[in-house]
Amino acid sequence: MIYQLKYHVTKKEFKEGLFDLVFKEAKNKEEVKETKYIQIPKGVTSIEDNAFAYCNSLTSITIPKSVTSIGYCAFENCKSLTSISIPDSVTYIGIRAFAYCNSLTSISIPKSVTSIGDYAFKNCNSLTSITIPDSVTSIGNCAFWDCTSLTSISIPDSAKSIGECAFENCSSLTSISIPNSVTSIGECAFEDCDSLTSISIPDSVTYIGIRAFAYCNSLTSITIPKSVTSIGNWAFNNCNSLTSITIPKQFESEINEIFKNLELSSIIIIYI
Repeated sequence: MIYQLKYHVTKKEFKEGLFDLVFKEAKNKEEVKETKYIQIPKGVTSIEDNAFAYCNSLTSITIPKSVTSIGYCAFENCKSLTSISIPDSVTYIGIRAFAYCNSLTSISIPKSVTSIGDYAFKNCNSLTSITIPDSVTSIGNCAFWDCTSLTSISIPDSAKSIGECAFENCSSLTSISIPNSVTSIGECAFEDCDSLTSISIPDSVTYIGIRAFAYCNSLTSITIPKSVTSIGNWAFNNCNSLTSITIPKQFESEINEIFKNLELSSIIIIYI
């Protein structure tokens, strides 16, 4: 079936189950969920909260260039969606917008986007790579949590912060480069990235959150620059492949908590 979105869906309308107004041909909500393709016509400016959530049979969707924002849970649990093209008119990708889109293998985020919401791509576990454009200044909490097939990620020079749990359990991620624009790495940002072998922390970073790199079991060395003034407890908990640590001397008294559950006597530690 092919349905065309003919009305601007508001959050209130969705809660009232007004699917017959949204999809004129659809007889009920369940019929909409079986739709495989949806074409949103020109003129629609936003895809509202929950608009297509749980459309489990949806494989593709066309978003026109008139759309500027993709709302909360807009495509959550669209488990058959394999690809989506986001036009360069979109500036905001909302919280959980594509969460649990398990068949999504790639996504192109246009340069118009400035913010990626919390949990935006959570559990998109078929996603193998993603490029975040230079326009993005913040990556939301848990934005790519549980993207277990993600092997590479490019964080742009415009990003100022990496949110809590942003890449937690991205278990296939092998390396990541953090640009000089980033000042904070949130709690659990890279926890359980157990294929991560190397990471470069730039001297713009001042804060590393609790458990930021916990259970990164393939990480062999880490250099923490002098710019860092705060490191959360258990930041490198159970990073049991570490052989060398370079860290500012001010953290000498806290090192056992920062590198919890490690045999520090067998690791080369350099204080700077």
